[in-house]
Amino acid sequence: MIIAVDGTLASGKGTIARALAEAFGLAHLDTGALYRAAAVALIDAGGDPADANAAASAARSLDPASIDETRIRTAEAGAAASVIAAHGAVRQALFDLQRSFAARPGGAVLDGRDIGTVICPDADVKIFVDADPALRAERRWRELVAGGADVTLDAIAAQLAERDTRDAAREDAPMRAAQDSILLDTSRLSIDAAVSAAIAIVHDKTKAVPVR
Repeated sequence: MIIAVDGTLASGKGTIARALAEAFGLAHLDTGALYRAAAVALIDAGGDPADANAAASAARSLDPASIDETRIRTAEAGAAASVIAAHGAVRQALFDLQRSFAARPGGAVLDGRDIGTVICPDADVKIFVDADPALRAERRWRELVAGGADVTLDAIAAQLAERDTRDAAREDAPMRAAQDSILLDTSRLSIDAAVSAAIAIVHDKTKAVPVR
């Protein structure tokens, strides 16, 4: 069983995807982490995220096992990841890695922005997670502040709006809900309620029963 979880930044898609993987005993891949890690590698090498060739080279050299979760979760890494994700060469460099993960025996849960439309268009379940932009900005701001970042809510709201626009407008694999995806709006849901709603969606679509 393959579950595709797409959605906007700070909508809760990552938390939901991890919970679904645990509930149904599946492997999980946060595809956004790949782009963030490639962006960090590029910045470390002194490269410019706007340089498509340099970004693609960083993506091709990426070792998923060496990803530093702390470093890729900064606001800088997220902003740079959104820029390099607009490069078709970067997306192609990471395409096979994501497809191979999805094809593993037993299935998998993948979350990102183009899983249901590009990476796994034949996924058994497609969920698109979204929430009110103001609430998403506050969630992201609280997450960054908790991690020690010195950022303002207004700055994060502006950055989030910019990322939403860039992700939705890019020519190659834009962020959008697949026609056969199910929208899950988490604006007024607690984490537990959002996860329960997602589990119910998977069960309704596949009749699969949670194993955990």
